[in-house]
Parts: sequence; C-alpha cells; structure tokens
Amino acid sequence: MLVHNWRAVVRHAWSVRLMALALLFIVLEPVINFVAATWVSRNLYIQIGMSTASGLFAAAAIVARVFVQQKVSGELNGKPPAER
Repeated sequence: MLVHNWRAVVRHAWSVRLMALALLFIVLEPVINFVAATWVSRNLYIQIGMSTASGLFAAAAIVARVFVQQKVSGELNGKPPAER
C-alpha cells in the first residue's frame, strides 16, 4: 500500500535520492570497470571504490528513511491523516 503523499515522498525524501545514487553507482560500475581495464591492468581499487560507494549510499538511504523530514511529513510527523 502506498503512503497518502507518495508523490511528495518521491520528490523530496532523502532516502529516495540516496537510493537513486546507489543505483547509479551500481549501473555505472561495470561500465567504468570495462573502460578502466583498457587503461590499467589491475583495476581492483576502482571495483572496491565503486562497490563501497554504492553500499554507503544504500546504508545512508536506510538511515535517512527513519528520520522525519518536515518537507515530506509536514505536521503529520509521519502519521497517516486519520491519526492526527
């Protein structure tokens, strides 16, 4: 079931933004590794860096999800309209 203000959540929630960054790093990782393989013989550090960045963004999204964000929650503080 979607939250009542799902459009505002998608636009303003930091958890959504951070998950989009994690997705970007996950998608770009094989592309960058392929390109880096043509320049550098061992691109282990690039693989570790990309994996670490995507993992950190995903972990930060989990943390951001539990914090109240005034722009998304407003006066409801995360409660549905029926519980005001």
